[in-house]
Amino acid sequence: MDQLRELIKTIYNYGVLNKVPIMSEDTIETINNIINEKNIHSILEIGTAIAYSTICFASNKNIDRIVSIERDDNRYEKALQNVKESCLNNITLIHDNAFNVNINDKFDLIIIDAAKSQNMKFLDKFKLNLSSDGIIIIDNLDFHGYVGKSSEIKSRNLRQMVRKIEKFIDYLDNNEEFDVEYVKVGDTIGICKRKNL
Repeated sequence: MDQLRELIKTIYNYGVLNKVPIMSEDTIETINNIINEKNIHSILEIGTAIAYSTICFASNKNIDRIVSIERDDNRYEKALQNVKESCLNNITLIHDNAFNVNINDKFDLIIIDAAKSQNMKFLDKFKLNLSSDGIIIIDNLDFHGYVGKSSEIKSRNLRQMVRKIEKFIDYLDNNEEFDVEYVKVGDTIGICKRKNL
């Protein structure tokens, strides 16, 4: 276990040093608490990056399996190496664009932490893989403090990206399928639970 802790610390430091977008430590802690409280056993993760969060969650004693999807070649290779070093056997990595991946299984928890402008499409596609009382968690809904301030952003690309996230939050707030709770950890997460359970 100490070896695994050391590896997780090394992956975290690598991510920070190389500007790889990885989950904040308080977000990891919050999600691990949810895993424990809700008795979650299976996770589908959209956006592996270098498998920092993947390994953190897979090392939770409750988790029987985690399937994680990453499209970037270099990050996938690094994730593969990190998972191998972790010696955890409950992780399956998929190297592909998430929109090309069709999974029939149901999961207790789905984590969306990939291209922020595609959040709505990811949600629409992968909610079909959510178990009846499962939870969807979406990361980075504050997007470094820009969300809610899109009109002040000079960069056109950044402004368009932030507007898509704002539109997505509006969609979450007004959708009829999920109740959404926003938790101010890391860059803000949205916790989606089906209504009328």
